[in-house]
Amino acid sequence: KGRPLLLWKDPEFRFFGVITLVIMVIITVSVYSATNYESIEESFRYTSFQVASIISTTGYATADYEIWPAVAQGLLLFCMFLGGCAGSTSGGMKHLRIMLLLKQAYQEVFRIIHPRSVNRVKLGKTVVKPETMNDILGFFVLWLALFVICGLVVSATGVDVVSSFAASLACIGNIGPGIGSVGPTENYAHIPELGKWALIFCMLLGRLEIYTVIVICVPEFWRK
Repeated sequence: KGRPLLLWKDPEFRFFGVITLVIMVIITVSVYSATNYESIEESFRYTSFQVASIISTTGYATADYEIWPAVAQGLLLFCMFLGGCAGSTSGGMKHLRIMLLLKQAYQEVFRIIHPRSVNRVKLGKTVVKPETMNDILGFFVLWLALFVICGLVVSATGVDVVSSFAASLACIGNIGPGIGSVGPTENYAHIPELGKWALIFCMLLGRLEIYTVIVICVPEFWRK
């Protein structure tokens, strides 16, 4: 309280802040060079709102980013994947998980180069337990599997591939608007019933963070 700069000492907050700022700058430049915004300030204003809305999984939109360059739309999809920070009510993979997975990948590469070294993944000064890393890796695999399976199911109903996987990503992250025919000026009404049920299932799993739903569906959980 009264010391906001202490937030910068949190590794996840720094990771979140840097990633968000970099994405905002890249999209601002690409949008300004390819659209009819009158100034770089106007481009940044619209860009920053869309990025903040999507990365926090709020789902509001003040611009039709369907007309933005492909690189801007791709980065917005990446924001949907990232989501917010751990402990928040936002959806997505969460920055903490992504950061720890990147640290784990770095440690594995370092171990190959220096096989006798003893290295552990750390969050700040705290050593992350191997069990925690296994949980994160398992969640990551399940999250990607759910994304791919749902995208394939929706595309099998006749929806184009881009819109299908964008809808899958948006629903797992509980964001709302996606890309393509489910963009900010469109809706999900045209998706066939089977596709809607698949997306509903994704919303449920995404909101409850996958593990919760899987655990309550296992018979052993109820026997215990």
